[in-house]
This record gives sequence, C-alpha cells and structure tokens, in this order.
Amino acid sequence: MDEDKPSHSILIGYVLWIFGFIGAHRFYYGKQVTGVIWFFTLGLFFIGWIIDLLLIPAMARQADRRFTPGPINYSLAWILLTFLGALGLHRFYMGKVWTGLLYLAASGVFIAFPFAALIIVIGLLYDFLTLNEQLSDLNKGI
Repeated sequence: MDEDKPSHSILIGYVLWIFGFIGAHRFYYGKQVTGVIWFFTLGLFFIGWIIDLLLIPAMARQADRRFTPGPINYSLAWILLTFLGALGLHRFYMGKVWTGLLYLAASGVFIAFPFAALIIVIGLLYDFLTLNEQLSDLNKGI
C-alpha cells in the first residue's frame, strides 16, 4: 500500500466525530462493534465520545493499514452515506446504480409506505456496517 495515499482522513474523522455519539466516526474507521455500541449508548453516555477526540489519529492509522486506497474515495463515500444516505448518493458514487435507485425511490415514497422506510433503514444499517469493505473491494478491482 502506498504510504503517501491514506485511505481514511483524520479531518473527516473529526467531522464525523461531531456526530460520534451515534458512532459515525467509529464506523468510518472500520470499528463496527464499537460503532454499534456508541450508536445505542450515545457514545457510551458521551464519555467514550469525548475520549475518542484523542483516539482519532490512531484509528485513522489502523484504517489506513486495513483498507485499500484507490480511485473511490472513502471520505467522500462516508460523507455521502452519513448525511445523504437515504437518497442513495453513496451508492451512485460507488457505481452501484440499481441499489442507488432503490434508495432514491424508497426515500421518495417512505412517508406513504412504511415498508419503504424499512428498506432504507436496513440498507443504511448494512452500509454503515460494510461500507469500508465494499470500498476496499472496489478499489482492489474485485
């Protein structure tokens, strides 16, 4: 792996840390288990969230060693997922047009059809848990 080209940004980690009490920065750095714990406990009752302020540089280094950098940018994909995920823009960015269209269609009708909201929630949960691996596989050309 090219040391000059990190896969995960420390700056984006801090941006997501602002929303870290829901685990966004932990999911970004590939720490799914603690991301889920942070999500359900509000960052371990905000104490873990505050401690993470100091841990982000180390989490970024670990993610850089674990995930493959490449043409699909992790930071942009995570920003799209975190802030516009219900619209499926992160899926379009990754070239997954059909599932992007599914998200987009479901987000347009979820008010009238609760089933559409369920599709979005399950899809977002799946993407929060697996986005780094999906991106790494795409960057490897798999």
